[in-house]
Amino acid sequence: MKLTRYTDYALRVLMHLAERPGRLASIAEIAGAYRISQNHLMKVVQDLGRAGFLDNVRGRGGGVRLARPADAITVGEVVRVTEDDCPLVDCANCALAPGCGLTGALAEARRAFFAVLDRYTIAQVAKRPELASLLAPLPAEAGTQV
Repeated sequence: MKLTRYTDYALRVLMHLAERPGRLASIAEIAGAYRISQNHLMKVVQDLGRAGFLDNVRGRGGGVRLARPADAITVGEVVRVTEDDCPLVDCANCALAPGCGLTGALAEARRAFFAVLDRYTIAQVAKRPELASLLAPLPAEAGTQV
């Protein structure tokens, strides 16, 4: 199963914020840390706020922070929200679906995939010593947006 770039960015935002609990971070800061476009992150951050993962604080001195503790957010929960049900294949319009054994096998594989992701929290995947040093602020010239 391949996750979308949108899901990748959502997980990166949550991991970044998990490394800085309670602190507001700007979209520019997060984009710079990961060397990704601010424009791509804006929609991700808005959607994560609507889904209840982030508190989005507007105005001067605003930014984003986790709405819940990082150990209360599972990777599986985030992927379910960002991937819109993410079927492995579209069997709905297939003429073979009523008699096909592949449908059940793929459904089982999807359940197993999410069962594994549900075992990991954002806190667990973000709390690695080497991650904190990788997210250190980049020099201006190194923070080029993609």
